[in-house]
Amino acid sequence: MVILDNTMGWLAEIGSRVSNNLKRSAAAAATANKNNNNQRIGILSFEMAKTMSRLLSLYKSLSDPEISKLRSETVKSEGVVYLNSNDENFLLRLACSERVEDLDKVAITVARLGMKCSDFGLNRFDLVYTDLKLGIIDLGKLEYGSRETEKRVEKMEKLISATSRLYLALESLSEMEISERKLKQWKLNTKAFQSQSVNFDLFNQKISHQRKQVRHYRETSLWNHTFDKSVSLMARIVCVVYARLCFVFDQVRPDCCPFEPRREQVIITRSGPIPTTSKPKLVRFHSQKPGIFSDSCSENRVFNMAGSGTMGGSGLTLRYANVILLLEKYLDTAVTIGGDARDDLYQMLPENLKILVKSKLSKNVREAPEEEEDGEGLAEGWREAMGDIMRWLTPVARDTVRWQAERNFEKMRFESRPAALLVQTLHFSDREKVEAAVADVLVGLSCIYRYENRRNSDGDRETAAVGGRCSFDGVGWR
Repeated sequence: MVILDNTMGWLAEIGSRVSNNLKRSAAAAATANKNNNNQRIGILSFEMAKTMSRLLSLYKSLSDPEISKLRSETVKSEGVVYLNSNDENFLLRLACSERVEDLDKVAITVARLGMKCSDFGLNRFDLVYTDLKLGIIDLGKLEYGSRETEKRVEKMEKLISATSRLYLALESLSEMEISERKLKQWKLNTKAFQSQSVNFDLFNQKISHQRKQVRHYRETSLWNHTFDKSVSLMARIVCVVYARLCFVFDQVRPDCCPFEPRREQVIITRSGPIPTTSKPKLVRFHSQKPGIFSDSCSENRVFNMAGSGTMGGSGLTLRYANVILLLEKYLDTAVTIGGDARDDLYQMLPENLKILVKSKLSKNVREAPEEEEDGEGLAEGWREAMGDIMRWLTPVARDTVRWQAERNFEKMRFESRPAALLVQTLHFSDREKVEAAVADVLVGLSCIYRYENRRNSDGDRETAAVGGRCSFDGVGWR
């Protein structure tokens, strides 16, 4: 096991026996990295800022207000309870497991970036994290929300902001340099530029200013920071977040923190160079292989827990979420729908849902009253019923789209707000319940405008209803 120097404010009370080979490896690594203390992050600053953002998102999601919201609102919301589960402990275990899995992925990146550090404690953060998950480290020393921790968080937020500005400045500069090359090529091919020299001067001033901006942001962002300083910031917060997870999910944490601290094995030593010092010290680890660290992150385990009877298990989560949000838009009386829009909506529906909707529509036509007054009353009843359904169905659909967007790792995002959880999306929702709810809304929408169309178009069912909202032919959507 490892202990990190108390005077450096990192981890405490960590230590164990270690083989002579590991000792020699530590000393050799310290010597080999001796000259890398000032290695700058450079182009990897964007990946590091993105990782910092994900880490701070996890940190903020564990604040007292966020945990209170999770327990009192999210897992008790009508849509989550009806579609996903009414077992609060089960939902909290899923939330805990997803957060730990997200933290594992962040820790993987931190460990990989730590390989570029001169500090051996950071260089082998994979072993530190393994010791943490084995329960060897005293979690009580890792205070969430402490003054020191908040200072680190604030510093990371400033670095993320500066790096984000650098990223945008570089994008703008890249576009301007493309225009600059085109202008230079045009100058070579024409003499007309002589009469437009003022415009070229203005452009040259703008691109010169942009280059100065880029240089400034490079100085103030992660680009100009060392790996040791930046990774040490994240390493500490990773451990604090893990300790916080174990605390807030104490009653439902079999998947989160399965190992209790084995205090009888702790051997207190003083070692560890985090953050970087001028004289690297020997770091001792209990773990010699990052087994838990690597195995737990090999796949999206929580995501793959969705059974075959769920939306996630059938691979239709995002598709249904988009249908639901489109229905919300169509229910807005200020929005009109043309024939193409109706066709697009119909084509979005999976085949089994099309069949279900047609069946419900046919039954509704047979049972529908012929009197106009009764039809108007039925339409108003459908409006109320659909409003009740959409009240709990729409939030789950919105969180589904949000979850997908937040985990689109192809995009360079530097947001640190708490991310959505799978438990509040359609991923674990019962497929039959979702389909039944969506079908009822589609039938209700069709019936409402069928009766409005009858009233406004003198009974012609094939005429578009109220600004072309809906068509109804007695069988289904067309």
